[in-house]
Amino acid sequence: MGETIASQDLASIGPIGKPTIRGVAIGESAVPRLKQLLAERQTPNAGLRIMVKGGGCSGLSYQMEWAETARERDKIFERDGVRVFVDPKSYLYLMGTELIFEETLMASGFKLHNPNVKAACGCGDSFAV
Repeated sequence: MGETIASQDLASIGPIGKPTIRGVAIGESAVPRLKQLLAERQTPNAGLRIMVKGGGCSGLSYQMEWAETARERDKIFERDGVRVFVDPKSYLYLMGTELIFEETLMASGFKLHNPNVKAACGCGDSFAV
């Protein structure tokens, strides 16, 4: 299947001394929630697929879905036993992104912190690079 990249291989030191992400990082807050949801699927090779598709107010939007296994050309990002799959086209837009899980009084869910985003719509569902 695709190329697997462990979380410890993702960070490097950027030009101003801050860590930078070279792939798609699975944030610490996302790991327990992903483990729980993947355990419910009862499929050993399953993971979360993250895609970038055309559409939305700003031109591009994120999509997430469960995948039973990685596709042949996918990049596979792994941390503490959970996996995220990204196709090569989407990877171009997601390099440096961190997947986190946020839980507030108003809402909870997975969010992507993407340093490549130059503009986003007011609803937060679409973006431009």
